[in-house]
Amino acid sequence: MRYSQMLLPTLKENPSEAEVASHRLLLRGGFIRRLTAGVYAYLPLGLATIRKVEQIVREEMNRAGAQEVLLPIVQPADLWIESGRWTKYGPELLRFKDRHNRESCLGPTHEEVITDLVRMNVHSYRNLPLNLYQIQTKFRDEIRPRFGLMRGREFIMKDGYSFDLAEEGANLTYQKMYDAYHRIFARCGLAFRAVEADTGTIGGSFSHEFMVLAATGEDTIVICRAAGCGYAANLEKAAGPASEAPKEPADMLPLEKVETPGQRKVAAVIAFLGIAPSQLVKTMVYLADGKPVAVLVRGDHEVQDVKLKNLLGAVDVVLADDQQIFEATGVPSGYLGPVGLKILVVADREVAVMRNVVIGGGEKNYHFRNANLERDFRVEKFADLRQVTATDRCPCCGGELEFPKGIEVGHIFKLGTSYSQAMKATYLDKDGQEKFFVMGCYGIGVSRIVAAAIEQNHDQDGIIFPLPLAPFKVVVLNLSPNDEKISGAAEAIYQGLLAAGTEVLIDDRDERPGSKFKDADLVGIPFRVTVGKGFTADGTVEVRRRAGATVAVPLADTVALILAEIDREMSALAGQS
Repeated sequence: MRYSQMLLPTLKENPSEAEVASHRLLLRGGFIRRLTAGVYAYLPLGLATIRKVEQIVREEMNRAGAQEVLLPIVQPADLWIESGRWTKYGPELLRFKDRHNRESCLGPTHEEVITDLVRMNVHSYRNLPLNLYQIQTKFRDEIRPRFGLMRGREFIMKDGYSFDLAEEGANLTYQKMYDAYHRIFARCGLAFRAVEADTGTIGGSFSHEFMVLAATGEDTIVICRAAGCGYAANLEKAAGPASEAPKEPADMLPLEKVETPGQRKVAAVIAFLGIAPSQLVKTMVYLADGKPVAVLVRGDHEVQDVKLKNLLGAVDVVLADDQQIFEATGVPSGYLGPVGLKILVVADREVAVMRNVVIGGGEKNYHFRNANLERDFRVEKFADLRQVTATDRCPCCGGELEFPKGIEVGHIFKLGTSYSQAMKATYLDKDGQEKFFVMGCYGIGVSRIVAAAIEQNHDQDGIIFPLPLAPFKVVVLNLSPNDEKISGAAEAIYQGLLAAGTEVLIDDRDERPGSKFKDADLVGIPFRVTVGKGFTADGTVEVRRRAGATVAVPLADTVALILAEIDREMSALAGQS
């Protein structure tokens, strides 16, 4: 492609709307343009990069035995009502009515549609297992779209769905997809990690997220440092260590009410009473689908909202404000404790083994000392409800934990029969018995991979694309378009690379060399060939790896050298997968 003929509107200044590197560089490099909040148009460079990701995904999904389909983005409400998600999914589901007053939505995902398709067309065990996928535009009406392609409302996604006879087969399919995802992200040239994750609004019993490791990631992941352990989980899923009761528990001391004037915060209370945070149990009030619930955790721990939501089976949990706390309990915030509470009380499992703790006194300016479970207060449910901290140990091996940031680019789920039962999707087994399909779900954020790759690979000058994702593998800079000799050499390299089937861009613009160098670095094309005064002087051209070394190469050797480097690197990435 010739630069002079291409829609490639680069920007010299950073756009004010961009908050992270990928958003800034995709806009500056002319890859995308914003249409409205969270919705972007893909320009030629942006679409070329998207297509690179799609091709890798297709090849590995097909290799794993999946078949590609394409499903409608407009989905009838009837299917979502049937699955039970019409009311559960929340405001991210964009609902609307057509001219016949029929309710529909724009698909954020396609579990209902694919289940309907299979139940209408697959009836026998002979047609199973079945694994279908698509690469398609999705829409989720995010309340605060941000970071460009990282969290938009409209995005490109690969979503796949498997249908098996039984749990055993579903587990094998899940492992195939787990392995395929490792190959996909390795071939994309990304540093990533698979972590245990919560299933969220998709549902199901088990899932893994695939995280690209990047300092700007929205998610925190928990990884065991111990060699050979391999434990990794999303912070929402990471298990707190199991709490064991002391072999010789302390005797219960008499409950004592003490005055703590003005001491509302944990730090103030422990300083006032001269105790450690681990000797205090704080009482938090949440609204679970609008209903108040008290949550007890140790003073130095925090409630993990997702764990609480899962325990309660709630669609949404939010921390109550001071007014809501008083309305639910009659006690002002900061002095609330579990003694005498009339609302549901749940607790982190660590509370179950604590003795003689400090709790809120149930009235302003008072706390209790030496409170004990069962004698002084009751808890309806115990569970792992707290967020893991840096002082915790690995739940598998006891090793140290680290907390890197990550960007979710893929998520796989064991769905079981949750959708097939709700939607009465069945097949006949070899004995003629009706059975529910056992399902799995497998998503990849195709457009998000592009953003994640840039977050992981950039410098002060621009993008440094991994070779497999670059829109062009080579850019040829003709520094003197009016010089016949230099232009002839640049054209020869360009035509040689084209003939070899390599994606190449030639910068044939009548622009200053500095502008060409800046634009080449900005868009991140892996190999840059510069034809300028050096060729006139000694017949050599400069070959530079983006953010790497520059070497002088005779014109006759240039194409062969670049092709060899590309082949070597692509082969190495394929070998990692």
